[in-house]
Amino acid sequence: MSDRRCCAAGSATLRNTGRAGMIGRAVSLAVLALGAFVSQAGAQSREVEVYYDRYGREVMVDVYTGEIVGVRDPRERRRDREYLFPREPERRQDRYYLDDPEDMARLRREKRREELGRGYPPAYPPSGGLPQYRDYRVLPDDPAYPGDEDYGYRDDPYRDDGLFREDGRDDPPGFGREAPRYEPHPRVERAPLGEPDVAAAPPPATAPDTAIEEAPPALGLPDPARQPDVAVAGASEDVAKIQILLDRHGLSPGVVDGRMGDNVNKAISAYRELTGEALRTYDKALIDARLAETGGDAFTTYEITPADVAGPYVASVPEDYSKKAQMERLSYTSVAEMLAERFHMDEKYLRALNPGAAFDRPGTRIRVINPGAPKTGAVARIVADKGRKQVRAYGADGRLVVAYPATIGSAATPSPTGTHTVERIALNPEYTYNPKINFQQGSNTRVLTIPPGPNGPVGTVWIALSKPTYGIHGTPEPSKIGKTESNGCIRLTNWDAQELAKMVKPGVTVEFVE
Repeated sequence: MSDRRCCAAGSATLRNTGRAGMIGRAVSLAVLALGAFVSQAGAQSREVEVYYDRYGREVMVDVYTGEIVGVRDPRERRRDREYLFPREPERRQDRYYLDDPEDMARLRREKRREELGRGYPPAYPPSGGLPQYRDYRVLPDDPAYPGDEDYGYRDDPYRDDGLFREDGRDDPPGFGREAPRYEPHPRVERAPLGEPDVAAAPPPATAPDTAIEEAPPALGLPDPARQPDVAVAGASEDVAKIQILLDRHGLSPGVVDGRMGDNVNKAISAYRELTGEALRTYDKALIDARLAETGGDAFTTYEITPADVAGPYVASVPEDYSKKAQMERLSYTSVAEMLAERFHMDEKYLRALNPGAAFDRPGTRIRVINPGAPKTGAVARIVADKGRKQVRAYGADGRLVVAYPATIGSAATPSPTGTHTVERIALNPEYTYNPKINFQQGSNTRVLTIPPGPNGPVGTVWIALSKPTYGIHGTPEPSKIGKTESNGCIRLTNWDAQELAKMVKPGVTVEFVE
């Protein structure tokens, strides 16, 4: 049972602003409705208690006399809210101008609202005023409302378990009908269990002293014969194989997560440009054959080393740049995050492939992808395609070398236009935050030096461009590449940025295209 005790003393003063149907001063819905209710009942200065019966109706009882002041059902309370806080502030006007498109649109909405029965009910006059409430005392003979003995202070239990029948017998009674009586639910009694049938138990197939126990598996080693299902929505090992094949060709799909998406589709298109043939993704035998040619099986087993566990790691990475600046290094936060980047994987996908694996324990063997060796070569020209959200790098002969998904600028901080050149390359760089010449992060208004690390704003690589403050860099969130916006620069995954940094040198052109 839920009850609220409150005092309704006096009445709320309303101020008319001159516009019909608008209340000049906002007041609490509960106070206004209660004041109107008690006002209509003629009891503006009495202490009342509010109860809710099994039908959700609100019952108000005088705490001194036990007299029921009034009863409201939920629909009336909902209409009160709709009246006091209408969904649309506009009211229907008395006249409409046929040559005014706004008036005609308003007229059509009003007519449609009336057809759907969504107009203001008669109890809510459009000219203002309070809604009319029913008073229990004016209907003493109405069987639809129970007597005082049903709402007085009694010791019999109140049914508030929410177990109502769905056949209509628990619906509120209509006018002139007798209220349904409570019928208790049948009790469920537990019967004693019979004696166990010992003879029915099958004999053991092998004697205890001759049982053969299998040797325990190696620490954390997945069983190749029984690989667990990947508990990531939409993840597929067949799709992961396609992603791995593309990654080996230098056509990055972003993080390998076993799911198709825009980044994968862009890499498949680049595969045709690179090889001259379409990649038949539906041909599993072809995918396996191409994997065998480029580095072997798509998946492999990796044993976590003491160096992996040693780190260094940080407990967490703050969002605020001023707090980042106070840290010594923005390292990885866990072994799993570090290994996911090392093997070009989404961290959730890595954990799903190895449920229950102790990533922080040396000697644990986990299942990872086999990305193959990094691409090598010399890049002479880079194209930053804003529309496709992709970076493509070409050699001196004009042939495609690598292609990466990228996040390139945003509406608030757009990327440059035209052609620029690579000025310098920095690995594990610090980041200088200057809100006066770039963007402002949070409430930070002064220049800050953010320490290096894979979880820094620019990741592990900074390829500066001839356009001041702009460059190609890594990211602390590789799974969001190509799916979010940047502050004007070209953002890649850390491993793609590292691969590109080894193939470019100062003077390489970077062309921004739409």
